[in-house]
Amino acid sequence: MSTTTRTSAHPSTPVLVAVWAALVMVAGGFGLLSGIPIAAVLAASLRDRRSKHLRWFTGALALAYATPLTMWLTGPSEAPSLTKYMDPATTGILAAAGVVTAIAHHVVRRRSTGK
Repeated sequence: MSTTTRTSAHPSTPVLVAVWAALVMVAGGFGLLSGIPIAAVLAASLRDRRSKHLRWFTGALALAYATPLTMWLTGPSEAPSLTKYMDPATTGILAAAGVVTAIAHHVVRRRSTGK
């Protein structure tokens, strides 16, 4: 039996919960509040040096969130909230980015634990 050390990243349970929470918040109509778990996931992936691959997925999720947020805040919108500002296509893209990021975190976690 060989004893090899795994050097891949191991996303923590709070990070996985935050990714799924962001997805549920976006789908549930809490677009602006979903920025909190997205920021937490981004901070966790930037802090862990071993998670190069997860940074790409998390960065894509953060970009998918930051784009409509910036457009809503800087544009001439009359929408009272971010959720009402986003059309169904934008909400779908943000939700899809959340699903892909969550699955990537699960895959990396499963590979790093060997299960």
